[in-house]
Amino acid sequence: MTPGVRPLVAGNWKMNGLSASLGEIEAMRLAADAGEAGEAELLVCPPATLLAQAAWNIRGGKLSLGAQDCHPQPSGAFTGDISAAMLKDAGATYVIVGHSERRTLHHETDELVRAKAEAALKAGLVAIVCVGESHAERQAGEQAAVVIRQLRRSLPAGGNSETVVIAYEPVWAIGTGLTPTPGDVTVIHNFIRALLVEVGGPHAAKTRILYGGSVKPSNCGDLLTLDNVDGALVGGASLKAAEFLAIAAAYR
Repeated sequence: MTPGVRPLVAGNWKMNGLSASLGEIEAMRLAADAGEAGEAELLVCPPATLLAQAAWNIRGGKLSLGAQDCHPQPSGAFTGDISAAMLKDAGATYVIVGHSERRTLHHETDELVRAKAEAALKAGLVAIVCVGESHAERQAGEQAAVVIRQLRRSLPAGGNSETVVIAYEPVWAIGTGLTPTPGDVTVIHNFIRALLVEVGGPHAAKTRILYGGSVKPSNCGDLLTLDNVDGALVGGASLKAAEFLAIAAAYR
């Protein structure tokens, strides 16, 4: 962990969850209010269809709410898209941009990710900017170069440690059951920290850097306490409150 930085444990539900799943969010809210996550901030990012109802249900509580993507424009003829301002209006305070699935399946470029992050900041949202290498890139020894290149091009202008969070997600570890060693994670997070300070100055030493790559209760203890690891971006394990809270318990 980074001294003086409050950890963030964020759950990305991806394309999962119907109205019946709101009970899991309520359980997370109760746990956050009871301090079960220790010093960590808890954040859940359900599908956009659940945002407004979830925001109403958790109002006044300590659970934070986020979205999974946004359009770079504030409005316009973009059928099916959702702007950052709309997400803010629905009750979100965070938004994920540049997730590996968006980069891979929707062919999003670093430049588009940066535009989305800047739109998020303009709307008053905190942008969680994702970076990470593929299995082929890691096998070629290019993981550090890939992550640094993505980060340089994806960081929003005017961002700071209060408005931007970085999530490192080794693409080859997502949904595969494979997990980098603590040493692998430390190397990349140290590179990320160094670049953030280079670009943003000393204040960027407080920017939260999350690890995201098949995070589970069984492996979180070894990963979430490493230097420059300030929390986690959790996928499938965040769909059930009990499993998600077991990960957050690393900070209890």
